[in-house]
Order: sequence, then structure tokens, then C-alpha cells
Amino acid sequence: MGMSYLESHPDENGYFGKFGGSFIPPVLEQPFADITKAYEEIKNSPKFLEELKYVRKHYQGRPTPISFAKNLTAHCGGAKIYLKREDLNHTGAHKLNHCMAEVILAKHLGKKKVIAETGAGQHGVALATASAYFGLECEIHMGEVDIAKEHPNVVRMKILGANVIPATHGLKTLKEAVDSAFESYLNDPENSIYCIGSVVGPHPFPMMVRDFQSVIGFESKEQFSEHEENLPDNVVACIGGGSNAMGIFAGFIDDKDVNLYGVEPMGRGEDLGDHAASLTYGEEGVMHGFNSIMLKDKNGEPAPVYSIGSGIDYPSVGPEQAHLKEIGRTKVGLCNDEETVDAFYKLSQLEGIIPALESAHAVGFAMKLAKTLPSDKTILVNLSGRGDKDIDFVVDNHPIPNAKF
Repeated sequence: MGMSYLESHPDENGYFGKFGGSFIPPVLEQPFADITKAYEEIKNSPKFLEELKYVRKHYQGRPTPISFAKNLTAHCGGAKIYLKREDLNHTGAHKLNHCMAEVILAKHLGKKKVIAETGAGQHGVALATASAYFGLECEIHMGEVDIAKEHPNVVRMKILGANVIPATHGLKTLKEAVDSAFESYLNDPENSIYCIGSVVGPHPFPMMVRDFQSVIGFESKEQFSEHEENLPDNVVACIGGGSNAMGIFAGFIDDKDVNLYGVEPMGRGEDLGDHAASLTYGEEGVMHGFNSIMLKDKNGEPAPVYSIGSGIDYPSVGPEQAHLKEIGRTKVGLCNDEETVDAFYKLSQLEGIIPALESAHAVGFAMKLAKTLPSDKTILVNLSGRGDKDIDFVVDNHPIPNAKF
């Protein structure tokens, strides 16, 4: 019997097919080599695995449940919709799955400070939480636009002790936050570590974050049998960088009968600058230290992007997501702002679950998909985060519907 997909990907140089790798300044080559070596040393260490298992069970609240969205299913008609409830993970999203592990790794390397970017603020909150738990200094870079849009998460990060640094250049959103965080890390790689918030960046981060997030998929595969006799027919997750998607895909990637859908933000429309659908409209290119599919402007530089979901307005995508699409293992779904807000309110008013706007993209696509399938088919959505952070922004810009649907 051959190796599983996860065992054979990436290769030793961090490539998933032609995507991935490590395109970094010489000054960072040794620090990244140290991170790779440390991860390879501790990932199978009984001590590390026991500590991670303890934290996940007794601090994070894992395993998170799977819920049958009975009312939403009845409303849509067609396939049954299930939700993997990462919104019930401590801090309200899937991000803590890799943040706790990354901070354990930082302690193993003797680092004093963790540095990261954040878009919607969920990665920033999760890393600030992990830093507080393990006693490390935490520095979070966030675009000025997102700081205004995601104010509750900014407050949470500060309460948790993080230093929040605004990214004030360019579009002042997620790409610029990554630029700012990388620049800060370059100043002191000896005492700090850059804890990348998704399955992006130079090797080994796409692999590490996927491995840490795979708990979602392995839990889901085991739990789904409590609801149905078979595996889900379809698994759906939103994609910006793609950490929540790779997390749930990991559990089903070798099950060829399970369709895997990564849902990209179509934003306001098809024009460049109105969406962040990298896999749909992008081309091969290197950005932020890795080769993947990215949206480019006329000069070949990263294009401006937009999404109502601050955590997925990124002009590229994780290299593994690009590889899986290229080999035909995953399919790409699209959900625009209007459909996302509709899903946000419908899930809230029909199921009593307020989703993050990022997760609402996956819900919105699942609602469309369900209507095309017979009632004996199933869809499992990774509900990657809760919408506490988004409620002020949504109601200020999209009035609350008066009636039940």
C-alpha cells in the first residue's frame, strides 16, 4: 500500500507539484531552515503530541461538533446541509488549532516574541490567546481598513496583551499586513518567529499549518457517521489563503468519492479589484515567499482585491490549494457579497447561528449547491468562524430582514 496524500505532499523542498517552495531573502534562509528542522523533530514527539492533545481538549474545547442544519436544508430543498462547528472552538474560529501549536514550536526554538498578520482579526486573536497562555510577547500587524471594520477583534487582541500595529500603505488590508509583518520579522529573526496565519508563505508553513488544521478533517470524518451511514458527498469551505479548507479537506483527500469545494469571494463582480477569486482568475506567480496562483495587475504585480470578508481578501492562495485544483482533486465555487450577506442572515434566523462573513461564503455556496442535488445527498460545510466580529459592520451596511425566511 502506497503513502497517503498527506504523507507524500509536499516534497522535501516544500513543493506541491510546481507550487510552493521558499523564495526568501538570504538573511531568512537559516531561520526558516531552523523552523523546518524543529518542526520535523517535534511533530512526532510524544511530549509535543500529548501537550497539543491536552490543550485541544481542556482549553480549546475540541472536538467541535457537527450540526445538521435542518431548517436551512428545508428552506433550500435538495441535499442535506451539515455544519462542522469551528465557530465553537475557543476564540470563535479555527485559527487556534495552528496558533497553539505554532507557539509551542516557538518556545521549543527559544523565541521570545511571535509576529503575525491578520485580516479579519481571528488569527490575531488566536495568536494573542496562545501567547498569553504560553507567556510570549505578541505583535500583530493589521491593515487600517480592517482595523476599522473588525473593531471588536482589535479590542480583544489588545485586552489579551498583543501589540497591534496598523499597516498604512497600499490598500491597507491583508496583503499589506503580511508585508508589514514580514518587515518586522526581518529586523529580528533571532528572537522572534513569524507565525503565518494560513497555508501560505515559504516552506514549511503551508505544510505545518495544514498539519495543525487537519484535526478538523479527521474529527469530521469520524463524527459524520453519527449522522449518516456514508461519508459526506460534498465538503465545502471558504478560501482566502485556505487554512480552514485544507484543515477539513485533509480528512477526505484520499476519499475520491467526496467532492471538495473551495469557495472564493466574488465580491462585487468580475472586474479586477472587485473580487479576490485567485484560483478562478489568477495565474502562476511568486508572492510573499511562495509560488502559487495569484491575481496580477497589468505590470505583473499583485492586483488589488476586495471581499466583504476581511479574512479572505488576499490576491493569492495557498500552494496546496493551487495544486489540488490543478490535478482536479478540488473544485472551485464562487459566492459574491450579496449571496454572502443573504447566507449570513438566513443561517442566523433559521438556525440561530451567526456565522463569520468568511464562513458565510461557504454557507452561501452550499445553499446554491444543495438546490441542484437530490435529497439523499449530503453537504458538509466547514463553519470556520462565528460572526460576533462582523455584526456591527453587517447591520450598518445591510439592514436586518424583518421577516423569517
